[in-house]
Amino acid sequence: MASIYPFFAWCERTWLCKEITVHESFFPVLETIHLFGLVFLLGTILILSLRLLGLLMPHQPTPDLARALGRYTALGLAIMLPSGVLMFIATAVRCYGNTSFWVKMCFLATALVFHFTYFKTALRSPDSQNSHLRGRLAAFGALFLWFGVGAAGRSIGFFG
Repeated sequence: MASIYPFFAWCERTWLCKEITVHESFFPVLETIHLFGLVFLLGTILILSLRLLGLLMPHQPTPDLARALGRYTALGLAIMLPSGVLMFIATAVRCYGNTSFWVKMCFLATALVFHFTYFKTALRSPDSQNSHLRGRLAAFGALFLWFGVGAAGRSIGFFG
């Protein structure tokens, strides 16, 4: 891990880091924007997961619901990822030594791969007895991974 420390130190020497840190209110605004994106993302993941579990909108076909919510999921990611990168740039060296940051990054990488592979496939499957188990696994996996991202992210400020 020591071999990537220079990258973290470089991030905090960039002009972008200086612009973020010179203004006292910029970082809290970034956090607010980041959380707004997380709410969009987790909200849609929760609705879709509850549908896959058969606990919400049982008469709504899953592929139709996924299509209707897809733009909001994408919006959540489009807000969350860039704002997260900016927050990272402003606190890169502190993040390097923060266990919660690394846990969050592991959850995030796994959640993104899971979302764009298994979860998306389960959402496209027509509702049938064969897809029921796949849907339940996808729902539990998505909830665990994305809420893991949120919980680990929240703990970054508290644990090192």
